[in-house]
Amino acid sequence: MFSIIIPTWNNLELLKLCINSIRKNSAYPHQIILHVNEGSDGSLTWAKEQGIEHTSSPQNIGICLAVNEAAMLAKQDYIVYLNDDMYCCPGWDKALAEKIKELDTDLFMLSGTMIEPRDTNNPCVIVGDYGTEAENFDEARLLAELPRQHKADWWGATWPPTLVTRKWWFRVGGYSSEFSPGMSSDNDFSMKLWHAGCRIFYGVGSSLVYHFQCKSTGKIKKNDGGRQFLHKWGMRQSVFDRHYLRRGRTAEGTRLGEPEDTRELRWQMLRSRIKRAFS
Repeated sequence: MFSIIIPTWNNLELLKLCINSIRKNSAYPHQIILHVNEGSDGSLTWAKEQGIEHTSSPQNIGICLAVNEAAMLAKQDYIVYLNDDMYCCPGWDKALAEKIKELDTDLFMLSGTMIEPRDTNNPCVIVGDYGTEAENFDEARLLAELPRQHKADWWGATWPPTLVTRKWWFRVGGYSSEFSPGMSSDNDFSMKLWHAGCRIFYGVGSSLVYHFQCKSTGKIKKNDGGRQFLHKWGMRQSVFDRHYLRRGRTAEGTRLGEPEDTRELRWQMLRSRIKRAFS
């Protein structure tokens, strides 16, 4: 059904939870592909023992190169990008598959909806604390309370878990290596799809994953993704999120229209040009 690509960097216990959740909570069989960065915690050995398809690198090569390496092994028509610190809840894939059937195009980005333990004022997630590590993960309580976790479908899909067709993943060139190790690479990928004509960036409220939050990004030296995005696309990332993707708004229909030519948007674009000129 899907080719699920998962970059991982020495997060073996969370990776085990992630893979096991896909195996037991999916409605359909999927191809699972890992990219193992470094693997000094035994994750590369474990992947081999489990017979999981994978690519690997002796050092951490970051998100962008890792997902592109893994995507080269994709055999299915749809690619799902999933983080290793995510637990897929029952029916996560069925909800995405049902949404695909409603669409009349293969140019789209769908996203599942994350449940996260900490409130970061993200309008696209459900806040619910079921643990922050593999050791304190309360799987039983999460599954028992899952029927009460609900979010309306929303606009602005960008972050994992994301689903696109394999065709369009490769047409737009996957994740851009200049954003390595990965800050703002999700937004850049969405912008590349936007320029290719994509207007479906749709968050499916009934496709739920539990996200342990930032178990790899806290270990790396981050690139200045916001500045790179501004110089590449001529606008600040926040302008794209708010005025183009309408991130976090309740979805009214499936397809986004063009951004409204408002006074606010013109002002924000001017601010972007000024910031770009002086940065």
